[in-house]
Amino acid sequence: MEWLERMNRALDYIESRLEDGVSIEEAAKAAYSSAFHFHRLFHMVTGLTVTEYIRRRRLTLAAQELASTSARVVDVALKYGYDSPESFAKAFRRLHGIAPSEARNPGARLKAFPRMAFQLSLKGVHAMDYRIVEREAFQVVGRVLNTTCRDGANFREIPKFWNDGYAEGWIPRLESLAGKMAMGVCLPMDPGQDDLSYMIGVEAGPELAGEEWTVYTVPALTWAVFTAVGPLPGSIQETFQRIFQEWFPSTNYEHDHGPELEVYLDGDSSAPDYRCEVWIPIVKK
Repeated sequence: MEWLERMNRALDYIESRLEDGVSIEEAAKAAYSSAFHFHRLFHMVTGLTVTEYIRRRRLTLAAQELASTSARVVDVALKYGYDSPESFAKAFRRLHGIAPSEARNPGARLKAFPRMAFQLSLKGVHAMDYRIVEREAFQVVGRVLNTTCRDGANFREIPKFWNDGYAEGWIPRLESLAGKMAMGVCLPMDPGQDDLSYMIGVEAGPELAGEEWTVYTVPALTWAVFTAVGPLPGSIQETFQRIFQEWFPSTNYEHDHGPELEVYLDGDSSAPDYRCEVWIPIVKK
């Protein structure tokens, strides 16, 4: 499959540059995609951002080198892209649970993250219904959570953001002011970064703006709109995964580096037949 070959070429490039600088743009070129689409696709398929994968691979190789050679910690730190022994030691301890100097101790327990490879997995047994929609620019008013994709923090913190918003009363108040249900807006990520900003808001005009709320303008875009069926948050998370793992590789579209929308509809969100929508900005390759 051509998509698999392209993604594995991108991995070949990354692995060949672990001791040097890895360019997300060059990796994306190897996959014949934009940097943003490559970064988003990689994350949704593997569960890791590109930068986290690079970080784990470098720290794996660094640990192996420290354990098997007499190389100085400072030299290994510089070799694998760290500006100082201090930043290297902090990252090393976060992954391996010990200081770099302890890697040489007999019986030291180290973590290893092997090189990845993209392989064919037969999916797509269930059809994915979607429609293409063109929309003019509009505004969303609400609050923003700044989180990270590292170690899956976003999957824990975003549901908590929703729960806290209802418990504190600001989501119901916002919905009452606008007369509409709140939506989730995943703001565009910078390629090569782990940080993620997520907004809960309502489509509204500037009359709702104030010190309490953030206003975000969604630009005019072409959208692929998918229906998620089932209790939240599982159904919408599964739909996002299928979009990137199944739909994008089988179409002539890629991500248009815009926000992603979670459009929630009336109903019991814990019911097995609850329906909501995922809006993904797209552009033809």
